[in-house]
Amino acid sequence: MDWQELTDLTRGRPFVVERVRLADSGVAIEGQFEPPQLAQLGIEDQVFVAAFVRSHGSIKEMERVFGVSYPTVKARLKRIAEQLDFVDVEPAPPGADVVDRLRRGEISAQEALAELEKSR
Repeated sequence: MDWQELTDLTRGRPFVVERVRLADSGVAIEGQFEPPQLAQLGIEDQVFVAAFVRSHGSIKEMERVFGVSYPTVKARLKRIAEQLDFVDVEPAPPGADVVDRLRRGEISAQEALAELEKSR
């Protein structure tokens, strides 16, 4: 079964993969694995995302390939993006959590300084 068949079968409902087999070695791993977010999208959205990546993010190219307008491409990208969790590409600087806890009054200034000194 390929991803398209699985996506058609699940019809957008959440699912869990319980067994993974490495094709080249035959080793199987059992457990509960959540599929990648992109695999959880409907097949049409998966195709759209793949086309977007292949077009290097060119909305003009997406307009041409799908025969739709700029606002339609943007709206679809927005709808797909709302279904995905994003990785924080700019993590908080070291010590930011200490400062946040200090602001909320969870720790004293002396405790904050001690924690910041330890993290150096």
